[in-house]
Amino acid sequence: MEFKGAMGGIYRLTEWITRLAATNLLWAICSSPFLFFLIMKLLVMQQNLANESLQMNWAIAIVAPLTLFPATSALFTVVRKWNMGDTDVPIFRTFFVGYKENYKQSLIGGIFYTLLFAIMYLDYTVYMTQFRNMQLVGIIMLVLLLLLFVSLFNFFSMVVHYHMSIGLIIKNAVLLTLIRPFRVFSTLLGSGLLFYIGFRYPVLFVFFIISIIAWFAFFNFYATFNKMQEQMEKMQLKKEEEEAAALAEQSAENGETSEPSDDKNITLQK
Repeated sequence: MEFKGAMGGIYRLTEWITRLAATNLLWAICSSPFLFFLIMKLLVMQQNLANESLQMNWAIAIVAPLTLFPATSALFTVVRKWNMGDTDVPIFRTFFVGYKENYKQSLIGGIFYTLLFAIMYLDYTVYMTQFRNMQLVGIIMLVLLLLLFVSLFNFFSMVVHYHMSIGLIIKNAVLLTLIRPFRVFSTLLGSGLLFYIGFRYPVLFVFFIISIIAWFAFFNFYATFNKMQEQMEKMQLKKEEEEAAALAEQSAENGETSEPSDDKNITLQK
């Protein structure tokens, strides 16, 4: 049964609210160990407990590749279907199929990104606090951290959209971040705005914020993917046209060369 008018709009709105909330809750459940240590980290930071804060850092670094990255890949599996027009996909089944299929690549990528984040954050902290005369380097490290954060969106999008090795996925995720600065800026700005809203109303993190960010990130990635594919098709078509023109020109030249020989043969026969 299809509703029209105002009732149809309300029905579609409630459908999307249900989809986003269900997907967000599945992500939160599968990421619960990471979220637990993250919340504990924030609590001990408020109490200025340095040793406990360091312990939470280690715990977060250990559980992130095991829980957060596979859960986020599963989330991107669902939003990929939505962006490609399959809005009625079964959420629960699609989520856990994506979780299982992409677990290994997500785990390896999670280890790589976690190590890189840890090293760059440590460098940023050292340069900003220990070497006051080298804070410019710290600012550069902060910019690189933001770019690395945005490349995560491309990483998850590529994990669920392509069938390639994890090395190529990480490499292309970083390259795509660097060569598409507008998409980088819009993804970063949109994610920052949604995070701000989430911090103002924390309950939204449980039900909507993460799934909306994932949808928006894949939307940007998919638009970039389609544009690059169109450019490649145009380049391929242009190359084929140039090859056809060169072949036609070569054939014409061969035809002109053979004409005098034919005339000479005719003369001799006479």
